[in-house]
Amino acid sequence: MTATVTPDNVARARPVSVARGYRFELVKLVSQWRIRLLVLACWIAPALFVAAVSRQSTLPVDTLFGRWMHATGWAGPLVMLGFAGSWALPLLTSVVAGDVFASEDRLGTWRHLLVVVRSPRRIFAAKALASLTVLLLLVAGLACSSTAGGLLAVGNQPLVGLDGHLLTPADAAAKVLLAWVCVLAPTLALAGIGLLGSVALGRSPMGLLLPAGVALAMQLAQMMPLPAAVRLALPSYAFIAWNGLFTGPAQLGPLLIGIVVSLVWAVLSTAPAYLLFVRRDFTNAAYDGSGRRAVIGVLPPAGVVALTVAVVAATTGATGSGVEQDKVQRSLATAFAHLYRMQTKQLNRPDVTEAQLRVTATCNKGSIRVAAEGPGNDWRCVVSWHLPGVEAAGTAIYQLDVTPDGRFMADGDGPKEVNGYFLVRTPTGDAPNPLWQFDGNVELLRPSEE
Repeated sequence: MTATVTPDNVARARPVSVARGYRFELVKLVSQWRIRLLVLACWIAPALFVAAVSRQSTLPVDTLFGRWMHATGWAGPLVMLGFAGSWALPLLTSVVAGDVFASEDRLGTWRHLLVVVRSPRRIFAAKALASLTVLLLLVAGLACSSTAGGLLAVGNQPLVGLDGHLLTPADAAAKVLLAWVCVLAPTLALAGIGLLGSVALGRSPMGLLLPAGVALAMQLAQMMPLPAAVRLALPSYAFIAWNGLFTGPAQLGPLLIGIVVSLVWAVLSTAPAYLLFVRRDFTNAAYDGSGRRAVIGVLPPAGVVALTVAVVAATTGATGSGVEQDKVQRSLATAFAHLYRMQTKQLNRPDVTEAQLRVTATCNKGSIRVAAEGPGNDWRCVVSWHLPGVEAAGTAIYQLDVTPDGRFMADGDGPKEVNGYFLVRTPTGDAPNPLWQFDGNVELLRPSEE
């Protein structure tokens, strides 16, 4: 007796499309209690955190833009962005992308899935797209929730940039949104590493921990005094390079390099994961990862680091730390000039322009016998400026703590009436002194016009 071939039988034998597989995998992900808990936390917790911190008397001044959380609601999402890039996003990618394939190994459901979908390629595409969708939902929750918390707690006020200039609320909103969009690139890089670990290591918990472990290693590398070319060759730099958006003009060079490097890492991590998955023997129920081929999968990212270091060093001339005396002096002078005008407005003094002030800074590191180069907390600077109609120049002293990524915190050391006290007496009462302590940013790469 022979079976009759009908159009219905032919239709049932066709592989499931990627769109249907994607919907199925997305439903599977969001039905997990831990994913639902993460979504709920990302959409609620940041708003509560930012609102609570903004009302405290003590602010996280060690965090970028933390000192401005009392002044504007736009500082809150930037503080949350700094935390997310260091801790939250690596952990989220581990939970989502690092477990999307390994969960099938633990449950032993590969055979059932293959019978339904009939294509390992479509299964990989559906799972990868579903995990990326969930990650985008989580990142959107962090951004929207922290922004809402800041605006509701403090208000839609101007934001002080990293060079001291004042951003209007509309400009601040656009740059905050762009900063959150930029960190999607390194998030994709970590997601690609998570997919590779989930495929190559199977049910081993190391696959789940791989994105967080790699992110921690890169974060430690960013804290070390490495050459700028090496620093920019790691996708983790894109998690901090967004601070260049808040200077005038924007420091786009390091940011664009970080985004491109992150996208290359994402591709070269996902491609080995795809090749390992489609060549896997699904008939082996005891499969527990492919350690030998996992090592091969690590080689492309390592090659990308070496290649990027060579390209960045050759095209930009960035062979040292990038923290140089002239760049520190220029950044400090620019920030001081903008903030001096802010203080002038607070005190109802006659307005002056940056051109009239002619601010200059002279910095050394430790002593004149030590080369003024590289990060450290031993930078000492003297800022000078001129007021119209006044012959004597004004001077102020600052102690600078410059981090390896180019961020610096300037701590005023007198005179008291300029930067020696954290409050200034204004006609409406005491107000925070913008010249007492402030953050700045040194671009590790030299501008193109130089």
